[in-house]
Amino acid sequence: MMVKFWGVRGSCPTPLTNQKLQSKIASIVQRIEYKDIQSQESRERFLANLPSELFGTVGGNTTCLEVRLSDNTLIILDAGSGIRELAAELKKRREKLSMIHLFFTHFHWDHLQGLPFFTPAYDRTITINMYNQDERFESYLRNQMIQPHFPIVMEAMSAKINYHILKGNSIEIGGAKISYRKMKHPGSSTAYKVTENGKTMIFSTDTELMEEDFQRTQENIDFFQGADILIMDSQYTLDEAIEKYNWGHSSYSLAVDFANEWEIKKLILFHHEPMYDDKKMHSILNSARWYLTHLENDTLKIYLALEGMELEL
Repeated sequence: MMVKFWGVRGSCPTPLTNQKLQSKIASIVQRIEYKDIQSQESRERFLANLPSELFGTVGGNTTCLEVRLSDNTLIILDAGSGIRELAAELKKRREKLSMIHLFFTHFHWDHLQGLPFFTPAYDRTITINMYNQDERFESYLRNQMIQPHFPIVMEAMSAKINYHILKGNSIEIGGAKISYRKMKHPGSSTAYKVTENGKTMIFSTDTELMEEDFQRTQENIDFFQGADILIMDSQYTLDEAIEKYNWGHSSYSLAVDFANEWEIKKLILFHHEPMYDDKKMHSILNSARWYLTHLENDTLKIYLALEGMELEL
């Protein structure tokens, strides 16, 4: 299984501004010494040693993940603005797809605003299976693509679109099992767990962790215990999470506590605050790793979700 991040921001797209780009360039230039530009090797070494917040960007697109199963089945989680970038990559690859599986966590704008720009949906040779637990989700998608909100209606999508209302606790696609459960968020949000070949990835964006999520009930154990990767909402600092109680998001420190409790192997901090720049995001990552040292857990690894990042399971 492979997981690729096409959109990692929450709430609204956050493009890198000219001012922030210029600030990065200025900071890099100030670090250059004569020894760094003497040869191609020295230049490459200089770039490789730059802090992550300078040489690269977290990204500004909203939520979208690509999951590839071992048989190349394509599963997409959410259709935020990042799904447009995914569509462009599929076209660039000239990949011949006959079927796509698209799961929605919920239907706030930042999780479906890219759907009208998902070009495979306009290809009559493709079948797109869409999934969610809400019986009304087809109408939610159709109603966001009507005048005056958008000039093109969903009926213009020539792909064969099937709407699947998720019942029970799981379904099977290809050789994978996809489990799901609702998490606390205004209007609720669905967390998904993809299990294939003994490896497990959990996607729980837009989640406000509560005390009951830490309780060792059989439901919690079955869903969370020992997952290889947990991609978790960590939009806030602890102070912000307290101030914004009931807003539907978690702090990075609470995400670390949660991953520690359920013996997760890798925690990916996700659904980044749109007001935070790259420097702030990497400082949050450092703080999360520092916090982990006080929990005496030397097995959990913590990473920051970055656009374009790929994970292999």
